[in-house]
Amino acid sequence: MRRIALSVAASTMTLSLAGCGVLNATGDGADASPSKGDDLTVGLLLPEKTNTRYDKFDYPIIKSTVAELTGKKGTVEYANANANASEQASQLQKMIDDKVDVVLLDAVDSHAVASEVKKAKDAGIPVIAYDRLAEGPIDAYVSFDNELVGEVQGRTLLQALGSGAGSSDEIVMMNGSLTDPNAKQFKEGALSELNGKVTVAATYDTVGWKPENAEANMAKAINAIGKGNIAGVYAANDGMAGGVIKALKAAGVTSLPPITGQDAELDAVQRIVAGEQYMSVYKPYPDEAEAAAQMAVARVQGKDIQFDALTQDKVDSPTAKGIPAKLIQPTALTKANIKSTVVADGIYTIDDICTAKYKVACATIGLK
Repeated sequence: MRRIALSVAASTMTLSLAGCGVLNATGDGADASPSKGDDLTVGLLLPEKTNTRYDKFDYPIIKSTVAELTGKKGTVEYANANANASEQASQLQKMIDDKVDVVLLDAVDSHAVASEVKKAKDAGIPVIAYDRLAEGPIDAYVSFDNELVGEVQGRTLLQALGSGAGSSDEIVMMNGSLTDPNAKQFKEGALSELNGKVTVAATYDTVGWKPENAEANMAKAINAIGKGNIAGVYAANDGMAGGVIKALKAAGVTSLPPITGQDAELDAVQRIVAGEQYMSVYKPYPDEAEAAAQMAVARVQGKDIQFDALTQDKVDSPTAKGIPAKLIQPTALTKANIKSTVVADGIYTIDDICTAKYKVACATIGLK
């Protein structure tokens, strides 16, 4: 997987290729896809609702980008599986039955969905894996460099522990769901930074990425390790970070250890402002969602030059090698760069973040 240098500034990547004249390009190779007009339908399958990003950012951005690229003739058929793999399989089957032109699939269970992906392929419907790398004969993949996300989390946690940190410092790892291949990559990336520098005293794979499961796991870790012996917590995303913090507070911890996260959810940004969560990973969802919409439209309309320009990376899944991909750069989000990331990119306003409860904390860090 191609490594991308870590940036501490907001992503300013511009994904639109219109200025290069690529949007209207078509491939003329022997394997060029049949062209379709602007009256196309993109099927969008998102995995769950616990993470607010899917309904708040991904779906609206994909919908608006498809409309923009097709003169408002293209539509998006959307379904969210609410963390239920069987439900997602039914939703994908419905899209096959509805004869959508292309599917953007963010899999609940990347392995279990492979047979449904093959059904779509057999029906002549290309499937682009979105955010999570699904198995089966997918046509392309768009996501963030997931191993790098874990590296960013691990590296920033070490920075929070400071120069005095050593291998005797005990941390807890609250990893994501085993059914999500991204979780494995996050964990591997984090361990590449943490191994030999701290002691992983307890590690958990959190079922369904659910905050309540992370909270229960953290309570177990506190009982096993002792609340005063936990130097830091690697939480793979913000929802679980919230669960970890609840468990620590319930155990009577008043001075919280540094805790990581991912997704830059509003609650997490506010916890960072307040000093409860040390960091999150900001992944510029507009870049990912716009790229996915552009790839879907280009694939259906047979614009192979544009499609190739958007998928210059390659990834492997357990069932396919050399999958065309676009991997987007993540950013470590701390108190120091809230304004230059999520505020500058229009994800949140300062008023969104600095509600009455956080006014003083915002003023203290110069967020106004």
